[in-house]
Amino acid sequence: MNLKRNGALLGALAVGAMTLAACGSDDNSASGGADTSDSTATCEGKERLSGAGSSAQKNAMDQFVATYISVCQQQGTNVNVAYNPTGSGDGRTQFVAGQVDFAGSDSAITGEQAEEAKTRCVGGEAWNLPLVFGPVSIAYNLDGVDDLVLDAPTIAKIFNGGINRWNDPAIAALNEGTDLPDSAITPIFRSDSSGTTDNVQQYLGVAAPQDWTTGAGSDFTGGVGEGARGSAGVAQAVAGSAGTVTYVEKSFADQQGLNSARIDTGSGPVELTEETAAKVIDGAEFVGEGVGDLTLDLTSIFGTTEEDAYPLVLATYEIVCSAGYDADTSAAVKSFLTSAANEGQQGLTEQGYVPLPESFKEKLTASVEAIS
Repeated sequence: MNLKRNGALLGALAVGAMTLAACGSDDNSASGGADTSDSTATCEGKERLSGAGSSAQKNAMDQFVATYISVCQQQGTNVNVAYNPTGSGDGRTQFVAGQVDFAGSDSAITGEQAEEAKTRCVGGEAWNLPLVFGPVSIAYNLDGVDDLVLDAPTIAKIFNGGINRWNDPAIAALNEGTDLPDSAITPIFRSDSSGTTDNVQQYLGVAAPQDWTTGAGSDFTGGVGEGARGSAGVAQAVAGSAGTVTYVEKSFADQQGLNSARIDTGSGPVELTEETAAKVIDGAEFVGEGVGDLTLDLTSIFGTTEEDAYPLVLATYEIVCSAGYDADTSAAVKSFLTSAANEGQQGLTEQGYVPLPESFKEKLTASVEAIS
């Protein structure tokens, strides 16, 4: 993994990851047993932890908690982690106020809020630890076309009205030999405030800056198409109407049987798979160096041109104090996050997330261990 310092931090993941302040609120949970026999979680410290924030990571968090409880029960300890998916912004606010032990956030805590967190983290500061990753599909419903290639410029133009027909020359050039219909494109966007929207718009701003000039943010700025609420809502809208296209977490696209476009990053079309998403995570860079805060340089993800690396992957952070917890809380936070970063990753694929690559896991675990 490239850990070089990169001073450019793209704005916050306000999904923004697998979105979001609102996208993950749809029930898309799945469960699977994890092998906890080799867990390094100590199950020490206070028995009840609290967290709040990103709804995008709720299903992953449910799995982390269930796995952690199982690990500790095997050690003869009863524990629990109460996580409330109130949205990233609220989670950060509660964390700064000392109302929860950690926050889940689709964006790193930065600026004034990070400064305020230093008061809460007496003797320390807030660290952003990316723990949950999820790919986003450009999902479509087009009769007779089950393999479609798009690139960032064409995606940008589809969602801002610059391209409005499926046989547009720009799309045709990426899909030689495919019989594209001369029919209208209907973009479906999130009508609710969404981190998925923010991250997709950030991606377009990085990968197609000349074509996406309306900026990012939790609200859709493209100005065309039809809105639907929630991840389930946009996926259902596309499934029910030919000629439509949307952006949505892969698990929701899969549930509706939707096709996902391959994205050409300049090194050839890349299919959305666990392996291609993991590859871009493995190549991610950080704003800082060394052990500690792991705020991602999002340009290294969204702007990738690496072969077979899928660029539309969103990250969700756990925000913790580097120091300043009481001893029992510190021990419990470290134990829980250690479990989540290791055996907790098992089975995440079935829920539409991407398990952490080994090199990334090692970096994350080292930062967890450094919490004091």
